Amino acid sequence: MEATTITTPISLTETAVRVLKEIMLEQSIPQDLGLRVGVKGGGCSGLSYIMGFDARKEEDDEFEIDGLRVFLNRAHGMYVAGMEIDYYEGLENRGFVFNNPSAKSTCGCGSSFHA
Repeated sequence: MEATTITTPISLTETAVRVLKEIMLEQSIPQDLGLRVGVKGGGCSGLSYIMGFDARKEEDDEFEIDGLRVFLNRAHGMYVAGMEIDYYEGLENRGFVFNNPSAKSTCGCGSSFHA
């Protein structure tokens, strides 16, 4: 039997991983949950990113990034392939930033895009 390797379609910066692990500890997120990343229809540019802790579903691929379980619905892969999630900690703004090479355009808030 051949082993199959699935390449992680997204990446998380060290800062994003650190903040996500801190959130898991602070909010007592159970270890059997993972980070769900994906898209949904809506937003000012047509699609919006989703990100939160959730249980794995049948239609998900599962990845591990620096010890963090990540779930991605297979149908969402084409919209987020190559995307990097970072966490910005500035004086005026802080939060997760989605750097998506598949996005043809993004809105000003950075949470919605057009593919």
